[in-house]
Amino acid sequence: MRNDNLKSYLNLHLIVFIWGFTAILGALITIDADNLVWYRMLLALLFLGAFIVYKKQSFQVPVKEFFKLVFVGLLIALHWIFFFKAIHVSNVSITLSIFSLGAFFASLLEPLFYGRRILWYEVFFGLVIIVGLALILQVEIKYLTGVYYALASIILGVVFTLLNGKLISDHEPSLITFYEFGAGVFFISLYFLVQGKFTADFFTLSLYNWGLLFILASVCTAYAFTASVKVMQKLTPYTVMLTTNLEPVYGIMLAYFILGGKEKMSVEFYIGALIIVITVILNGVFKHSQNKKKK
Repeated sequence: MRNDNLKSYLNLHLIVFIWGFTAILGALITIDADNLVWYRMLLALLFLGAFIVYKKQSFQVPVKEFFKLVFVGLLIALHWIFFFKAIHVSNVSITLSIFSLGAFFASLLEPLFYGRRILWYEVFFGLVIIVGLALILQVEIKYLTGVYYALASIILGVVFTLLNGKLISDHEPSLITFYEFGAGVFFISLYFLVQGKFTADFFTLSLYNWGLLFILASVCTAYAFTASVKVMQKLTPYTVMLTTNLEPVYGIMLAYFILGGKEKMSVEFYIGALIIVITVILNGVFKHSQNKKKK
C-alpha cells in the first residue's frame, strides 16, 4: 500500500510537470490561440472517444446532465483561448504566475457553489497574493494585456472546475470530458463558420505544428486528465492540491531554460512569483492543520 502511494505521488509530480509543459507548447505552436484550442479539443476528443470505446463504457448521459456538460465545455474552450492568448501577447512566465491566483479565486467562489462561509485566512492569504501580483505588474507593466487574458482564463478555469466537482460524482471522468470537449469544438466551429475561418489555409499546418499539437492533445490533455483521476484514488485531496500548486514553478523553470529570450524576467518578477506560490502553499498547509483540529 505504501509503495502504491509513493508510485501515485511520483505519477502526480509527472502529471503536474506535464501541465507545466502545456504552456511551453502553447508558446511554440505558431497558430492563433482560438485555432490552437479548436485543434487541441478536437484531437483530445478523438483520443478520449477511442479510450471510452476501448474501456467499453456507455456514451449515454441524461438530457439534463448533457446540457450542463455543454455549458462547461463552452467555459473550458474560453478558458483555453484566453490562456493561449495570454501566452502569445506576453509570455509563459507572466501567464503561469497569474495562474497561481487560482487557489485564491477558488477560496472566494467555492462558498458560492457549496454554501460554506468564507474563511478569514483565505482572504488574508489572498491579500498577500495581491501584493506579489502588484510587485510583478510594477516592473512588467508592458505585459498588462497578457495579465488581463490570464486573469480571465484562471477565473473561468476555477468556475468550470467547481462545476465539474459536482458532475464527477455521477459520471465517469472520461465521459464528462468527452462531452465537454465536444461542446467546445461545436461552439468554436460555429464561431469559425460565422467568421469564414474554415478555409484551405486553416487546415494547412506545418509538420512542426502538427507534431506539437499531437503531443498537446494526447499527452498534455487526454493522458494527463485520465492519469490525474487515477492518482486521486490513492492520494488525499490535500496532497493533490499542494502538489498541483507547483505547476507554475515547473512551467516558469521550463520556459526559462527552453524558450530563453523574453522569458528571462526581472528579479522583482521572480520575488513576486515566489511570494504568490509560497502563499498558496501556506494556505494549503493552514487549511490542512485546521481540518485536523476539527477531527
